[in-house]
Amino acid sequence: MGYDYKNGIDTVDGEQLYRLEKFRMNHKLFIIEGLPCSGKSTTSSYVAELLKAHSKVCYVDEGTGNHPADYEFHALAPAGMLSEKAQIVSLKDYSGEMFDRLLQYKLYDFLPWETEKPLMLDKWWQFVRDAQEDTVYVFNCVLLQNPMCETMMRFGFDQEESRQYIAQIAEIIRPLNPVVIYLKNDDIADSVRKAAAERPGWLEGVVDYHVQGAYGKSIGAEGFDGYIQCLTERQNRELRILSALPVESFVLENPQRDWEIARKTVKEYLEDKENAEIKTL
Repeated sequence: MGYDYKNGIDTVDGEQLYRLEKFRMNHKLFIIEGLPCSGKSTTSSYVAELLKAHSKVCYVDEGTGNHPADYEFHALAPAGMLSEKAQIVSLKDYSGEMFDRLLQYKLYDFLPWETEKPLMLDKWWQFVRDAQEDTVYVFNCVLLQNPMCETMMRFGFDQEESRQYIAQIAEIIRPLNPVVIYLKNDDIADSVRKAAAERPGWLEGVVDYHVQGAYGKSIGAEGFDGYIQCLTERQNRELRILSALPVESFVLENPQRDWEIARKTVKEYLEDKENAEIKTL
């Protein structure tokens, strides 16, 4: 029996097809990382579309509120508030006075680190445990961005403390053989200004979050320039941490300067990975 394969192989026999399909499932998790306004949503959706050509894909964008590996918009309701025991609930399910009460227990932004950390690690473990064998997952951030916003920006931890936590996540997801595509941006201020023009009210909130956080205060960050200072150092730390993680990674340089070239580069990267494996069949 033959098999029509569009990426350079015309036919393969049944054994080759089995081995090829096994390779396609070799990497079951792709995570797109980078700073705000670097194009993570654009790139992650593109990667998902490319992978859909030969795999069942679960694409999860940032801010869905129902992430399989993260508590984006959840609170840890203390015992006695909603039930006899403490429980994690989605804030999307509440409004009014109860929402305001629960917001004080939001996992991100409000809980102490010693409470938040084990809950987040357990969420990652649950995701790996429940991951479907026939599915490739594509995530917009969560491996670097969310942990760095908490450990660096909110709590003011140094790079090594952030690295240790992220390395724990990397170890948990190791069975899925993850690939991280990092969007490196050397035009941070320009990218933020362009995005701010399209997102009324967004810039004020993120600037305040960063300059009022532990890291921002430690460097005396103020206003827009202080926000850019925070992002610049975050990107530097993320790239150093990524290079030390036991995961496959690819750094895409300045995709915002030419998205046509960036898309071509991402496609070629994924195709090269397949072709390299096919040659070993």
